[in-house]
Amino acid sequence: MRTLTTIAAFIALGVSALAAPPVPRQAKELDVAEPSGAHHLLSSYKGKVVVVQFLFTTCPHCQAFSRDVLTKLQQDYGPRGFQALGVAFDEADNNKVKAYVSTYKVGFPVGPAARDTVLSFLGFSIMDRLVVPQIAVIDKKGMLVQQTEANPDGPAKLQNEAYLRGLVESLLGGAPSTSNAKPGTTSPSNSNAPKKATDGKKPVSE
Repeated sequence: MRTLTTIAAFIALGVSALAAPPVPRQAKELDVAEPSGAHHLLSSYKGKVVVVQFLFTTCPHCQAFSRDVLTKLQQDYGPRGFQALGVAFDEADNNKVKAYVSTYKVGFPVGPAARDTVLSFLGFSIMDRLVVPQIAVIDKKGMLVQQTEANPDGPAKLQNEAYLRGLVESLLGGAPSTSNAKPGTTSPSNSNAPKKATDGKKPVSE
């Protein structure tokens, strides 16, 4: 009886715990507001391939992914129509975001956002346990084609540099990579521990 009541509550709340958000789907609007005051609307990048990293400024996995993976992809593919964006949703203010970008030599726009905004964009609910970084990939038509699962059963493949690079290349048109990344190279994230990804301490939702 309790199980039926819980399921009914999930349905009433639109909770995504019973099913993963569908992909591909039209990406919702997202405004990445940098500490400088510059705004980056996701819709303004239509015609480009966009990867959005939803991050915690205190998360070592997020820091490494920003520095070692997305910044390299921005350098390699930016001229071909690629754009990386970062969204900090750990109650970071502009000063924390500035420090994050400066300390980890992040080469793409990063701005703070409310957790509710991130959950809505990703199609998750407050009942879901998110790993960070959360990665969302949007194609040239503005369709969200892949995203990190809330509770991945195994390694989060979008945190794998070789996999993400191949996906970006295919969405851009399939030209060879300009990076020296080797197949199987991964970001430093410990994605084998899916429920301990906020910096190895506890899930985001707890």
